[in-house]
Amino acid sequence: MIVEGLVTTLSPEGALNVAPMGPKIPADLGMGTFVLRPYRTSTTYRNLKAGGAGVFHVTDEVGLLARTAIGATVDPPPDTLPAKAVAGRILADACRYYEFRPIVIDDADERTTILVETVAEGRLRDFLGFNRARHAVVEAAILATRTAFLPVAEILDEFRKLSIIVDKTGGVAEREAFDLLLAHVREAAGREASGS
Repeated sequence: MIVEGLVTTLSPEGALNVAPMGPKIPADLGMGTFVLRPYRTSTTYRNLKAGGAGVFHVTDEVGLLARTAIGATVDPPPDTLPAKAVAGRILADACRYYEFRPIVIDDADERTTILVETVAEGRLRDFLGFNRARHAVVEAAILATRTAFLPVAEILDEFRKLSIIVDKTGGVAEREAFDLLLAHVREAAGREASGS
C-alpha cells in the first residue's frame, strides 16, 4: 500500500527540504520499516544519500503538499519542531510523524529504492480525514508532477473532472491548492503548445 504524505530531510549544511512522497508500507500497515522511491535527481535522495535521516508526515494540509509537489515557493516556510531521534525537523501542523534512518539504498535505477527504519514516532493532532476535495487535490498534485511524461491534454481532462469535486466539497484552502496546481499544468500546456 502507498500512503501519501510529506517527507522532511536536512542537507549536510542543515537546509530543510519538504517533499511530497508516497512510501510503500507493509500489508499489515505497520510503519516499522517502509520504502521510499525518490528520483536520483531529487533533494530528498541527495540528503538521504549523504548519510542523512528524515521524517515522514501523515498530514491533511493539502496546500503544503500542492506547493511542494510543483516546486512552488513555500513562503513563509512551514513551522517545524526538532526531531527527537534523528537530525531532522517535524512539521508542526502534521497529524502523525515517523522519524527514520535509511538502512538500504538501491540507486541502480533513476528512481531509487530506499528501505528505511522508523526510530521514533509521534502524534501531534488527530487526523480528521480527507473530504472528497482534499482527495482530489492529492490526485491533482500527483498529476501535476507528471507533465514531463504524460500528455498534458489528458492531465487537463482529469483536472476538469477533479475540479467538479473541489468546487462541490472543498473550502478555500482546497480551492487555492487546486488553482495553484491547475496554473502549473496550464503553464506546461503552453510550453508544450509553443514547442519549448
